[in-house]
Amino acid sequence: MTLSDHVVAVLQARTGSTRLPGKVLADVAGRSMLARVCERLGRAGTIGRVIVATTTEPADRAVAAECARLGVPCFRGSEWDVLGRYHGAATSCGAEIVVRVTADCPLIDPEVVDRVVLAFLDARPDYASNTLERTWPRGLDTEVFPAAALARAHREARLPHEREHVTPHFYCGPQQFRLQPVTGPGRLGHLRWTVDTPDDLRLIRAIYARLGPDGSFSWRDAARLFDREPQLAELNRHVRQKPLVAA
Repeated sequence: MTLSDHVVAVLQARTGSTRLPGKVLADVAGRSMLARVCERLGRAGTIGRVIVATTTEPADRAVAAECARLGVPCFRGSEWDVLGRYHGAATSCGAEIVVRVTADCPLIDPEVVDRVVLAFLDARPDYASNTLERTWPRGLDTEVFPAAALARAHREARLPHEREHVTPHFYCGPQQFRLQPVTGPGRLGHLRWTVDTPDDLRLIRAIYARLGPDGSFSWRDAARLFDREPQLAELNRHVRQKPLVAA
């Protein structure tokens, strides 16, 4: 058994998005968004297994069915206690190191995932992420932490946003957890490659249409595409990320 067998990507997915319901099953160049994320994660050399963490809500039977079609394990838990759902998913498959990715990121990149995982393995912090200092586009977000730290957060986290968003208990209390930021080679944090609205989905479909429906392109290919066609960024520039805590 290699180290990567202990590294499990827990992929957060549900159909109940408020701004774009059913987005994780939306078509992206002939495959579901969930399938796109799974296939791209599958190319990361540091990832041993992928498990989807969805909810017990009736609507998410469709997510479980898509997982079965893809041959990807699926764990079902609370819709709103996502931290508890993550902990349950990680425990169910015996994960030692957890990689958190969300299913609304169909450009998630194996090179970036590997870079964050390797930074974690080198420094062995409680939490490593490329979101602590945003240098890659939103949508390449990768968070890595030991299953033991996830279990601790599950025990300790009390605030609603900590339960709903999984990892704020790590990075909102740096005096408790050792944090490792992982930065990229450029300054592309202004780009939005995640899907939360119809305009986000429109952009992702445009990227796949230009770079190929087989999805083998990299984040570097997408960045070069934006250099050639800077107007693409206008498709969703107006979209604002939902805050962790509602005002």
